[in-house]
Amino acid sequence: MKKVKATNPELIKLIRFLRKQSRENKANIWREIAERLAKPRRKRIAVNLSRLNRHTQKNEMVVVPGKVLGAGEINHPVIVAAFAFSEKAKEKIKAAKGKCLSFIDLIKKNPKGSNVKIIG
Repeated sequence: MKKVKATNPELIKLIRFLRKQSRENKANIWREIAERLAKPRRKRIAVNLSRLNRHTQKNEMVVVPGKVLGAGEINHPVIVAAFAFSEKAKEKIKAAKGKCLSFIDLIKKNPKGSNVKIIG
């Protein structure tokens, strides 16, 4: 297991939680997301809404192991889980009747990680 070099206590707690859920639920998707979040901040992913709009369909579940930014438009509802959201991104997702979730909420809703798409 890689040592987490991050100093953000919330991020460290989230990475440990994801690894634990991966072991308990035998769902490799959570381990993959934990590994992507454990990368240095400059290598962490930032995804614009325009990319989410391009690569998703209506009512899909999407995970972004980084931050969702508000550039672009989204014209269909999606369920997005990310480490962080910009305020504009939250507003636009909610305006499109989508949902913004934390990873913990998504894992409680879908512990196996089935039908979840990783963007980024």
